[in-house]
Amino acid sequence: MLKILAGSASQTFGQQVAKTFGGDLVPVKTTKFSDGEFTVSIEETIRGKEVAIVQSTFPPTDNLMELLLLVDAAKRASAKRIIAVIPYFGFARQDRKDKPRVAIGAKLVANLLTAAGIDRLITMDLHADQIQGFFEIPVDHLYASALFVPYLEKLDRENLCIATPDTGGTKRANSYAKILGVDMAICYKQRKVANEIESMTVIGEVAGKDVVLVDDMCDTAGTLTKAAALMMENGARTVRAICTHPVLSGPAYERIENSVLTELVVTDSIPLNFDKNTDKIKVLPVHELFAKTLTCLVENRSISDTLLIH
Repeated sequence: MLKILAGSASQTFGQQVAKTFGGDLVPVKTTKFSDGEFTVSIEETIRGKEVAIVQSTFPPTDNLMELLLLVDAAKRASAKRIIAVIPYFGFARQDRKDKPRVAIGAKLVANLLTAAGIDRLITMDLHADQIQGFFEIPVDHLYASALFVPYLEKLDRENLCIATPDTGGTKRANSYAKILGVDMAICYKQRKVANEIESMTVIGEVAGKDVVLVDDMCDTAGTLTKAAALMMENGARTVRAICTHPVLSGPAYERIENSVLTELVVTDSIPLNFDKNTDKIKVLPVHELFAKTLTCLVENRSISDTLLIH
């Protein structure tokens, strides 16, 4: 029998996964010390059980540390198998050495999780697919396209055009365009420093089109909103965006609210800041996707044919 528990950053998501799976969350107690240090304890026996630990590792890094502590606690409590369920895999943008003397953070996180004792990882829309190769354990890489494609299929596809806000997302956008049978456009951007765009141009025809920008995450929304404005300047009829992970840091909410975007469709891999939320953001829940994946794993059934759309 699978036991599901969740870290503090993904409690609501974990409860939804557990409910869909057909059970309740195993209670977890977090104790904080006055200096900011904290410890966790699992408040129910999991000896000899398969355990799924749900936690997205978005900032602060305490979320990652809490996940590592929960994995260690489960291992020391004699869990049979530990599955890390990480809807949003933090540090995924640090997937290579793009200049001298930098860390490869994604590989470091993979090493930490493996050393802590996980036996399997379930995650969704990694920033770079090759991160799967950083692990020496099985990785189930889910795709939010399983939800986004049916959503887009409900739109009028006569003038639909899939676009990517940067060249790094060309493969992802091309997959959507092929599935939907529509045209594709690319935004080419140049940066001087991180999170600051120097220039951007459009490759492809977007005049008179209903453009859908596709990306794996939205951080400060600078690239996304500038790409949307550029599409409108080039004659697009409407522009909407779909992004799996709503990181939405800094001025993101204000930029989205004041942008030309019709809507931004995201998943609940990261909880939104409801104090800043805007009506332009629509959330598609993905807990059912993760619950079905866990069911397939427990029953030793294939997940590729039923859950994954590339």
